[in-house]
Amino acid sequence: MSDDIDALLRVTSASYRGEGPPEVAFGTYDGAVGRLVIAVTGRGVISCSFEDEHDVYERVSNHVGRYIGPNARRLDPVRRELDAYFSGRLRAFATPVDLSLATPFARTVLQKTMAVPYGTTTTLESIGELIGRPRALRAVGNALSANPVCVVVPCHRVVRDDGGLGDYAGGEAAKRHLLNVERRAA
Repeated sequence: MSDDIDALLRVTSASYRGEGPPEVAFGTYDGAVGRLVIAVTGRGVISCSFEDEHDVYERVSNHVGRYIGPNARRLDPVRRELDAYFSGRLRAFATPVDLSLATPFARTVLQKTMAVPYGTTTTLESIGELIGRPRALRAVGNALSANPVCVVVPCHRVVRDDGGLGDYAGGEAAKRHLLNVERRAA
């Protein structure tokens, strides 16, 4: 663990100069709902998470690659899209998504969630029905809670069947803010 923390501190330092572009670009985004930890692979955004930087770094290094570092060329397009989204100017992210950190079941849930239109909501039950598992509400909820690419994969658009907001990795205030941004812009 100490080696991972040392590596994280080294690669997130402003003075870091790797030998070439990293396998995984790693950084943060400070926005309207707090700090998001962003990681981008050659396939797309693999993390846009409310989790602690160390936890995300460890998960990415264990599952994707150990050559992780800052790379503005790959991170800045995601940051610009997040800026545009939070200002109400962006309805759909163009940056590809890499769901490698999600389980196969969670990938299925998150792919259906990506189809929920901007400015609208759906329910856990509806997502369960779309994936052919209408009674797997807890599993669907767990998959959404573990979404490694929050905001970009709009799990905030899934609410409880009783109309309540439900849980969200960034907290209830963040979920409410995201839904309000979309309602105002829609």
